[in-house]
Amino acid sequence: MQYRKSVALFLVLACSSLAAGKDKNKVILPDVVLQAETVLVVIDPNAGVAPDAPLANPTARNDVEKALMNWGRFSLANDVSTADLVITVRRGNGKIAQGTIGGMPTNSRPVIFQPTDSGGRVGGSRGTPPTAGDPTGPGSPDPHPQIEAGPTQDTFAVYFGKREDPLDYPAAWRYTEKDALRSPSVPAVDAFKQAIAAAEKQRASRP
Repeated sequence: MQYRKSVALFLVLACSSLAAGKDKNKVILPDVVLQAETVLVVIDPNAGVAPDAPLANPTARNDVEKALMNWGRFSLANDVSTADLVITVRRGNGKIAQGTIGGMPTNSRPVIFQPTDSGGRVGGSRGTPPTAGDPTGPGSPDPHPQIEAGPTQDTFAVYFGKREDPLDYPAAWRYTEKDALRSPSVPAVDAFKQAIAAAEKQRASRP
């Protein structure tokens, strides 16, 4: 019996060591993210407009953009064709399902004006984006009531830009947490900073 216990303990320790080794070598973020210079922030196109909080997602987008500008690592792009990365944001309200209005052009912004601690940003739309699947395009607004099922917590997801239909690909990094998009701290941006710092440290340690 003692022999079996020893064997079992050895197997557990061996598996734990292997798992630790795998986690140590696991790529935290791909080099494309670390080398990115421009980023486009959009509201998750699957998110509808909640009648009781119609500005929740636009406010979250603006807060994330301001936090990124204050960080200073990236320049903000106006469309996918000029964005190395695309970040989608979506506020959660603790409900698994809720009634919302879909088909709204939530990512079409003719004029952008955002004062920040580091200066600010002024920009605007240049017309129909040339890249297929660009969420900032005007599209064909078709407002309609819907039952929306999605994450109950705030979501911040990072995709590769400068490609057609960028949001149809798996996210390079995702962060989901309660109040992750709430200002002024915007914890999701802080978590992204930490992930990049860890990835850069990991890359520097490569042989």
